[in-house]
Amino acid sequence: MIGTLRRRAHARFVLWALRGRPPEAAPILLDQRRVYVLPTRGGLAFAFTLAVIMLGAMNYNLSLGYALVFLLAGLGVVTILHSFRNLVQLSLRPGHCEPVFAGTPAAFTLILENARPEKRSGLRLFVTDGIAAPVELDVPAGGFASASLQQPTQRRGWLACPRITIETTWPLGLIRAWSYAAPEARCLVYPAPAAKAPPLPWQDDFSRDNRREGRGSDDFSGLRNHQAADPLRHVAWKAAARQEHGPLLTKLFAGSSAQQLLIDWEATTGLDDAEQRLSILTRWMLDAEAGGVPWALHLPGLRLATDHGSVHLAKGLAALALFGYGTP
Repeated sequence: MIGTLRRRAHARFVLWALRGRPPEAAPILLDQRRVYVLPTRGGLAFAFTLAVIMLGAMNYNLSLGYALVFLLAGLGVVTILHSFRNLVQLSLRPGHCEPVFAGTPAAFTLILENARPEKRSGLRLFVTDGIAAPVELDVPAGGFASASLQQPTQRRGWLACPRITIETTWPLGLIRAWSYAAPEARCLVYPAPAAKAPPLPWQDDFSRDNRREGRGSDDFSGLRNHQAADPLRHVAWKAAARQEHGPLLTKLFAGSSAQQLLIDWEATTGLDDAEQRLSILTRWMLDAEAGGVPWALHLPGLRLATDHGSVHLAKGLAALALFGYGTP
């Protein structure tokens, strides 16, 4: 019960401390109203030690004891100012986040800019409600530094950048200065590829349609090592029979029609779970690209023409990631 109340109070404080409704447009400037300071455990122990020394000096009327207490207390007060200045007026903006598959952590990049002529030392960044270890870095005077924060992914679609905490205990570790930020950034999460999927759905009618359109021919042009995405009818069985322990080979043709593949939503009609169907389609795409096979994608309301390559693969995976969610 106490833990739940504490988490709720902390969440409300974070929302208030952001000084606005998240997400925040870049650049995010950490002005003096957004930076907070409190003593660390070491700082509290330091203050307790000064109190004990002060009581001893008062009890025994020790002038050197008074001098020591006032000197160390002044040092602690100056530490508050330096810890605060190490964080204030720092600006943040989000960088590029590469798409990932569901189950793989997303890496949100944050770029920190220091407009002051002094170096910002001992900064730590971490996800406010996350469990990953903080990222430690220094920002050079008048320069930039970047940090990559990991965030777990569980489902496909857009993943918003979580709230970020940036803190410092520089220079002596007695005072903690911190602030919060909620950058306006997101990462595209692809469906997780199925660990096991049915064979690739080769469509003879699809290939014949391509031949009628004049794309490719069936002229034999050579052999190469067999890939998982290759159709079984193109395996060089005679060559495999002559080489008992040799590699399995696939016949190549001068045209592309014999190697084309249709990845169709309707090919997974035997499954009721939409996420499982998308995982299978993802696996088929990856296998086709691994085999260098051109492929087309047919989804309800969307069709991608036959092609291959990294750009085509990114379009297909993005279509699967956002399937049912509307336009990006």
